[in-house]
Amino acid sequence: MINQEQINQPHVLAEVAAAFYRYEAALVSNDIAVLDALFWHDPRTVRLGAGENLYGIEEIRAFRAARPAAGLQRELQRTTITTFGEDYAVCSTEFTREGSERTGRQQQTWVRFPVGWRIVAAQVSLMS
Repeated sequence: MINQEQINQPHVLAEVAAAFYRYEAALVSNDIAVLDALFWHDPRTVRLGAGENLYGIEEIRAFRAARPAAGLQRELQRTTITTFGEDYAVCSTEFTREGSERTGRQQQTWVRFPVGWRIVAAQVSLMS
């Protein structure tokens, strides 16, 4: 059971924030190697995208390899990172892209493994 003192411990929050912003930098620069490294390499990893449902690391890798590399820049708003204990976190953010009226939403579940923090589930959606 998690108690209040275990939520957003500063050292854990700093680690997860660093991983989250590393992912964001890789996303907008289409650094596929870093994007792949930050996802859990397991068939149980899930990424539900704005137009695709990806189950397992192999489907996520195939999507990344086929995705266009243009127009990835975006501005984040309302980013919230919450950690629970030493090994679990949820990151949520909204984003906008130049030339689009739509607001995007992204949510990721991160777990600490022996190799470091990894995304085990992610969802991306767009609002009108």
